[in-house]
Amino acid sequence: MMEAAGYQAIGVDPEAPPGSAYRQGEFERSDQPSGLDAIVACTSLHHVADLAEILDRVDAVLAPGGRMVVVEWARERFDEATARWCFDRLPEPDGDHPGWLHERRAEWAVSGQPWDACLRSWAAAEGVHTGQAILDGLDARFSSEHLSFGPYFFADLAGVSEADEQAAIGAGLIRANRIHYVARKDPNLAASA
Repeated sequence: MMEAAGYQAIGVDPEAPPGSAYRQGEFERSDQPSGLDAIVACTSLHHVADLAEILDRVDAVLAPGGRMVVVEWARERFDEATARWCFDRLPEPDGDHPGWLHERRAEWAVSGQPWDACLRSWAAAEGVHTGQAILDGLDARFSSEHLSFGPYFFADLAGVSEADEQAAIGAGLIRANRIHYVARKDPNLAASA
């Protein structure tokens, strides 16, 4: 889509498809030119092994004035009410790979733990960063221009649109779990750090 819009773009992911616009591998280990105008990270930062290393790498290759656009998950907002709302709307499992929400529901059912303890145990075992840790790391390196929270789960639920999830958030039934963040690399921020 970026190339079709006239931009030079490279997608970096360990499971990137083949093609000249993609690099298979981890961002922190890939050979990126410096002076990039923008970097987009979509639901990837909560999975990285070393968040500081990734954000330092982003800072190193992003041009002064360049933008960092992040769409992320604030897992600490995934409270029991939100989990139950999601679990009540799960589609039928799909073969051998039922999906991450099905897995969380099954783990909770057999754990005997309260939801928050079960989620924390899973996150610790998987090394999943909190949304706040991601935001703190970004804010330490970049000048935030936009931060908002919104629907996150709808794509994994049966018959639930983004508007449906937003309505549940607006009604106070569930918490907003998606982070929208846009920041600019401010040369003065780097110089003062």
